[in-house]
Amino acid sequence: MFRSCPTTNSLSCSGHKTTKIHLACDGRGRPLAFTLTAGNVNDCTQFEHVMARIRIQRCGPGRPRTRPTLVAADKGYSSTKIRSYLRRQGIKAAIPERIDQINGRIRRGESLCRLDRTAYRRRNTVERCFNKLKHNKALATRYDKRAHHYQAMVTIACLRLWLP
Repeated sequence: MFRSCPTTNSLSCSGHKTTKIHLACDGRGRPLAFTLTAGNVNDCTQFEHVMARIRIQRCGPGRPRTRPTLVAADKGYSSTKIRSYLRRQGIKAAIPERIDQINGRIRRGESLCRLDRTAYRRRNTVERCFNKLKHNKALATRYDKRAHHYQAMVTIACLRLWLP
């Protein structure tokens, strides 16, 4: 499940007034990987960076899993590059298309992408993960002036969600 969430009232490393958290979480709403960017950075540019950071430990011996079976994301992640990346990796996608992409497919006479609506409904788990993260006042208000301080705060908040 993917989503990016802008936080305001601060200065980020690039001097803009917002910072985005690009987050991937599992089906139970626990964060798996995240990146921080300035608020004006497009969501789809960070998709592969977040996917590269996912590491899920196995119960027994062996390398950690790095590929989920399904990715459910919002329209901000609907691009040809992301869809081809997921196809190459063998990952199913539940990403709705933007209206301009739908109109382009209709104009060219191509078939529309099918959206698995039951899988897409599970995307609200990442929304709930962001709500849990924002219970930390320092994370929701973003008073930190330096990006690495804010990243440390996000890491601590993510670790707290993994604790029972």
